[in-house]
Amino acid sequence: MADIERDDEMLDEDVPTITLEFDDESVECEPLFVFEFEGTDYIALWPVDESSDDVYLYEYHELNDTEFEFIDIEDDDLFDRVSEEFERIMEEVEV
Repeated sequence: MADIERDDEMLDEDVPTITLEFDDESVECEPLFVFEFEGTDYIALWPVDESSDDVYLYEYHELNDTEFEFIDIEDDDLFDRVSEEFERIMEEVEV
C-alpha cells in the first residue's frame, strides 16, 4: 500500500466500486487509474472509506472485455518501485 493525501474530489460517484477481500476484512475501493511500469500494467485502488488514505496497488490483467484480475506484487523491491512510479504520477497530476 502507498499512503497519499486524500482528495475526495478524485473519487467519482459514477465509477463502480471493487471489493477487496482480506482474511479479516473487506475493503470497498474505487479504481483510480491503470498505469504501465516496466512493461507491466498496474492498477491503483482507493478505499471509499473516507477515514483511509491508503492506496492499494496490484498488477492488472484484462482477461477479456468484461473480466480482469489483480495480482499481488509480492516482490518487495518491485513493490517499492511501483509505489514510487505511482507517487510520481500523482505528483504530476496534482501540479
